[in-house]
Amino acid sequence: MTPASPGPGPAPGAAPGAVEFKRVLIANRGEIALRVVRACRDAGLASIAVYADPDAGAPFARLADEALPLGGTTSAETYLDIAKVLAAAGQAGAQAVHPGYGFLAENADFAQAVLDAGMTWIGPPPGVIRALGDKVQARAIAARVGAPLVPGTASPVADAAEAVRFAEQYGVPVAIKAAHGGGGRGLRVARDIGEVAGLFDAAVREATSAFGRGECFVEAYVEHGRHVEAQVLADTAGTVMVIGTRDCTLQRRYQKLVEEAPAPFLSEGQRTVLERSAAAICREAGYVNAGTVEFLLAPSGELSFLEVNTRLQVEHAATEESTDVDLVRAQLLIAAGHPVRTAIGTRAPSADGDEEPGRTPRRHAIEFRINAEDPARGFVPSTGTITRFRAPSGPGIRLDSGVEAGDAVPGQFDSLLAKLIVTGCDRGQAIERARRALAEFDVAGVRTTLPFLRAVLTEPAFTASGPAGFAVHTSWIEQDYQPDPSDEAGAGDQDDERVAVQIGGRWLAVDVPGLVQAREGPLVRAREQARERRERAAQQASDVISAPMQGTVVKIAVADGDEVSAGQLLAVVEAMKMENPLRAPHAGQVTGLRVRAGETVAQGAVLCRVIPAESADPAADSAQSSGAPASESAGTP
Repeated sequence: MTPASPGPGPAPGAAPGAVEFKRVLIANRGEIALRVVRACRDAGLASIAVYADPDAGAPFARLADEALPLGGTTSAETYLDIAKVLAAAGQAGAQAVHPGYGFLAENADFAQAVLDAGMTWIGPPPGVIRALGDKVQARAIAARVGAPLVPGTASPVADAAEAVRFAEQYGVPVAIKAAHGGGGRGLRVARDIGEVAGLFDAAVREATSAFGRGECFVEAYVEHGRHVEAQVLADTAGTVMVIGTRDCTLQRRYQKLVEEAPAPFLSEGQRTVLERSAAAICREAGYVNAGTVEFLLAPSGELSFLEVNTRLQVEHAATEESTDVDLVRAQLLIAAGHPVRTAIGTRAPSADGDEEPGRTPRRHAIEFRINAEDPARGFVPSTGTITRFRAPSGPGIRLDSGVEAGDAVPGQFDSLLAKLIVTGCDRGQAIERARRALAEFDVAGVRTTLPFLRAVLTEPAFTASGPAGFAVHTSWIEQDYQPDPSDEAGAGDQDDERVAVQIGGRWLAVDVPGLVQAREGPLVRAREQARERRERAAQQASDVISAPMQGTVVKIAVADGDEVSAGQLLAVVEAMKMENPLRAPHAGQVTGLRVRAGETVAQGAVLCRVIPAESADPAADSAQSSGAPASESAGTP
């Protein structure tokens, strides 16, 4: 935003009922809470943070003008407790509430409660949140304005049998999606008729856990599609502007890892359909404030509407850097009654009745999510204490971080630690700068997505300079991504002095003296890779089924004594918004099942054992597979 941009308050020509507010409560945590704190400071507003017990002393709480404890350790006890958040707002004398993203950001009841308490809600009206938050109703709105759609059910399906009938009629793959929610939660893709019923149950379970409602609908799934979206701003006068496009195709478990703006390699026709459809959907719904309209782009070149996120997105920073529009500041201004043009600056063009894009991209931006996850183990969450956090700098670098060295990373919240946003005059320069920045980025104490992000920038499927070579899709990580062969070589290494090197086209394990003592640089990464290989090999060879991370057991699919086949589902552990299925490593008998659904388990806790079918002595095999008495393992509460 330009320095001359006004602060929130009644604007010349603003809609009737425009308000002025000076004190903003931020109903969120981590990097987004800190992002709003900084926007408030830029605008001359007082920021009020609320925090759970594990977040006491976190950067967002420390840097806010005021911070109030919510009392509690889990999301349910704190950031999702509407009564507690409203009580804190009243205690602090807040005049407006910014929900950030996640938690209560798309909760229409919370938005209404804020308004009923006499405060300004910095987001779309509650009725719009309800309409677009219901994915089935959102599809109906999209159909009314002629937006492209794939076949789908007209209402949530009653049970798994109905989901199966839809798949039989339209064929697989099909997507089973939570009707109320987003962010990849409550979403399952069935590629075989036989798995539809089980995946429907899993989607319902996850949707109920994440959103409090388990209704799901079914639609045809676009295989090998790209995820593209439009950033929208709208005001109370009915003006709708598309500020830019983004590509968010690189995902794991349908949750984004890399986003870029503008969306690359779209034809002019595709971009026009994307932007006009997004604006039309929001205009039809009566949208106000910031939102994102998401689409899938099929390999055939056809677009299909996905959903509307009625909030700011994690990836908003990529659009900010690409367009020079401060989206959070724009949210504050629009909430106070200012028109969109004022909110984004006075240079926005008006091509067609204020319905066309409001800002032409000025540069290319790529955002990388630095999550506390272990890519070598399927992106399972990683908890612990950050012992080192060295961020990159230099031309084209922005970092939105919610953590610093010394911070604990608990298992009860989202795994996002920070976002690295890299810009360049074009996509090629942004990728060059990103390689340098990710190489400089050094985080220790917890596993992170940094190794994967570095590897992605060596993949021609992502770094391609034209549409013909751009081959990533939303399931690319699971289906096509091939980790560096060095990740698999030397899986039997016995100590941290051995790493894998390529000699004459072959990968060999070699000794590297001093590797254990290394504290930074390539040697540290090599040592970590060697350790990860050993851990994977040990897990695969073991009969022990242990929790891959601290979390909650949400499902037990077997009973003690059951005979199971290789790959059969045993249990599901949830942590950091992810469900992690645990499957039998081989055929055999389940023994020592010691947990129940609903229990919290520590990382490494032994849940059960699967004794191979050919084993004659289950007790001996059990003791051998554990490598230690059960009491020495991380146990359950």
